[in-house]
Amino acid sequence: MTRARKVLIDLSSTSYYYLIARCVRRAFLCGDDKYTGKNFDHRRTWLVERVKLLSRVFAIEIVAYAIMSNHYHLVVKVNMQQALSWSDNEVISRWYKLYKGSPIIDKQRSGDALSEADQLLASELVEKWRARLFDISWFMKNLNEYIAKEANKEDNCTGKYWEGRYKSQALLDETALLSCMAYVDLNPIRANMANNLEDSDFTSIQERIRHFKNSKENAKKSNQNNEATHQIEQPKSLKSFGTREYENTIPFSLLDYLDLVDWTGRHVHPKKKGYIPKCTPNILVSLSIEKATWVDRIQNFGSHYGSFAGSQTVLRAHAAKNDINWYKGVG
Repeated sequence: MTRARKVLIDLSSTSYYYLIARCVRRAFLCGDDKYTGKNFDHRRTWLVERVKLLSRVFAIEIVAYAIMSNHYHLVVKVNMQQALSWSDNEVISRWYKLYKGSPIIDKQRSGDALSEADQLLASELVEKWRARLFDISWFMKNLNEYIAKEANKEDNCTGKYWEGRYKSQALLDETALLSCMAYVDLNPIRANMANNLEDSDFTSIQERIRHFKNSKENAKKSNQNNEATHQIEQPKSLKSFGTREYENTIPFSLLDYLDLVDWTGRHVHPKKKGYIPKCTPNILVSLSIEKATWVDRIQNFGSHYGSFAGSQTVLRAHAAKNDINWYKGVG
């Protein structure tokens, strides 16, 4: 059953969401189109750069991403409190990075006196823009419209570029967040497009690994403490890993996550041969997740859940909150 977007995006339940959008009309984000002989790898760069630009404007942080041949995956965190703490001038400045704005706001910024009615209208506009700057739908609108226009211009055509509205999935607990991130980061390996994480182009895991290696080399050259450096020097364009003691971070260690995704990749790759480590990653032990359950969840994450992902207990509680009898994934 189709549900209204306002029901699917429930910031009172979770700030983490999994988003996916697919191309239509045999359109390509990247790779070789066998029908035209054209290569579209550069479009992946468009998308990554646009996502990062929008993340700097919106109060929406990028947790994970994977750009595939005709679709993309995003995991984001909505930081509503950050948007609510912005001054009016900060909201206006951010909005003007994407839009022309309003004549009344232009008049206010130039120092002209406003009537009482104009002041009220200006305040209402700022609050409307503030709400939009932590709205996933406005974020995705800015992302998809920009890519569609650029692709249509390049293809010298008009019409629909995306097959429909983006799909969203609320990640209701830490296990759902962790498994969804791994599912997204492992997309190229599962699709047999890459054999290891470092070769998984245009993924957040590749970006994290490269940044980690570079910071490690820089730490060696400057004789700094490696562990402290790794905690600080994570990609600024991605939400940082930490632990539960650190506020505003993904509640896992970066090294534990890299170890977990590498271990999982060795199990889910369709043609991977050779030694598979028997030791269970620490992160699975701490969350009391069985290895077989974990691997099955990563291989089938897209079909295992519906609009909400989480443990059976969390899904049941969320269903009851919304007067729904059952959510996919409960069993």
